[in-house]
Amino acid sequence: MPSFDREGALKSAEKALRQGRIDAAIAEYVRIVEAQPRDWNSANALGDLYVRAGQIDKGIGHYVRIADHLETEGFYPKAGALYKKILKIKPGDESALLQLGEIASRQGLLADAKQYFNQLVERRKARGDQRGAAELSIRVGTLDPDDLESRLFAARAASEMGDFTTALHELREVAVRLEATGRTDEHIDVLVDVAALDPSDTGTAAKLAVTFVGRGDIARARPFLTPETAGQDAGLWLALAECALMENRQADGRAAVARAVGIDPSRREAAVVLGCRLAETSSEAGYQVIDAVADAAVRAEDYAAAAAALHEFVTRVRFHLVALMRLVEICVDGQLEATMFEAQAQLADAYLEVGRALEARIISEDLVAREPWNRANIERFRKSLVMLGEADPDAIIADRLSGDSPFLAADFIDLNEGVELDAPVPEPPAPKASESRRRGKADAGRTASPAANAPGAEAAGRAFAEMREDTDRPSSDEAAAEQYRLALTYQEMGMVEDAIVALESAARSPRQRFDAASMLGRLHLEREQPAQAIEWFERAAEAPAPTPDASRALLYDLASTLEANGESSRALAIFAEMESESGGYRDVASRIDQLSKTRARG
Repeated sequence: MPSFDREGALKSAEKALRQGRIDAAIAEYVRIVEAQPRDWNSANALGDLYVRAGQIDKGIGHYVRIADHLETEGFYPKAGALYKKILKIKPGDESALLQLGEIASRQGLLADAKQYFNQLVERRKARGDQRGAAELSIRVGTLDPDDLESRLFAARAASEMGDFTTALHELREVAVRLEATGRTDEHIDVLVDVAALDPSDTGTAAKLAVTFVGRGDIARARPFLTPETAGQDAGLWLALAECALMENRQADGRAAVARAVGIDPSRREAAVVLGCRLAETSSEAGYQVIDAVADAAVRAEDYAAAAAALHEFVTRVRFHLVALMRLVEICVDGQLEATMFEAQAQLADAYLEVGRALEARIISEDLVAREPWNRANIERFRKSLVMLGEADPDAIIADRLSGDSPFLAADFIDLNEGVELDAPVPEPPAPKASESRRRGKADAGRTASPAANAPGAEAAGRAFAEMREDTDRPSSDEAAAEQYRLALTYQEMGMVEDAIVALESAARSPRQRFDAASMLGRLHLEREQPAQAIEWFERAAEAPAPTPDASRALLYDLASTLEANGESSRALAIFAEMESESGGYRDVASRIDQLSKTRARG
């Protein structure tokens, strides 16, 4: 086969052009390009002829073919020149703009690359191709590793498109660069974006939590504070505690404080500061922190630290009964007498503040006995006596201070001498009322010990008489009443476990048994513990009720609980007894009817 005569074809094309026969010239160049496809000069000339002939698309097609080849071979300047040629012929050609941007990027001409890409972005936006514009914006943003603003723009554009992989890659890279250059605030803002896109990234969340907690910005720290991010960081656990308590989640807050001081006992002081700060707006939130610190210190047998924590709290919340009682308890256990006397004085003031005169009297009498020279204690004693309605409080105070009253007796009598403490004590027969009255009169003047023969014996006798008149129940009943009131306080605070312990103690007294056992039954019912609820309801039913309505309400609750627990026979018996004694109470009649039908069906 004869070889192709390229030179002859070129001469024929030249002649045709000089004669104005452009179609003939094009035909010759087509022959050349078909015979020798890698003859890029001839292909370029053919493209020029097509453009001159008005066949723009054919001409551009040849330019593109040549430019693509040159770009592939690495001849970027020549390829770029051809794409610029295309833009002159067809301004705004998107393919040419895209290729020019890519070529400039490969050459390291980043400013030129951005210019071409941004032109293309605007064209895509103009024709409504938002996704295409966003994709190219990402490309622009990732061109220059040092252009952090553009990279952030690209990351956010990728996020909007749902390309979270690209977005997270760019954000994390930018965060590293920002941190390395000391742009701390911007670095943290980028990490916030990372955490929002990837909730599973606990490392970033923990870093943000530490940062915001360190700045004291708990509000910004809150979204990143979890038990997982806190880990073994006591500071983060304290921040978690603050968030929980501010959200009125007291149990969670207390547990977080316990975890913090458990991880790092040196954080107790910081926890106390937190508790006192929270107490400025919520005394109960603050107390949860302080009490958790006190618990931890007591477990470590550091009673002084426990007392110090509570002392800081009650200095700010002066009349917090539960905190003051806890402080006194810890002082007794830790033998911290000086702190205990101060706490007792404050507790007496708190009782006076809420009108609980009997408790205030008991404490102030104890304080006066220990420090009879202290005028403040004497004044507390006087206030409690006035509040109790004593006709002559100063006479009682004078008697207590005389040194002759049993309250302040100087002579100690060991009443346990020769007594076997574990021996059973026989129950004496109950005296008749008349005998009791006579015995009381006789006892008032009887000498109980050699101390009674000392000067002031007559005053001592009067003191015993006053004490019998002031107190119409044994001291154990007073203690039970105190436990019952304490349980009410615990319940109001949501401290159910503590309330139950106090109620169980109160229920030992016959005088408090009905109220305490009734309340215990209802608390166990709320905790979905029907067996315990039934047991306490039954104990309450055995005690005298304060009113008929209280008795009926208790029996109704007992019968309802029995029925719900599957003991329909016992429930029916109680409902029937109630109906026979006081018909028409609530829905007792219908409950009897329903239970009777159920039993009849077997």
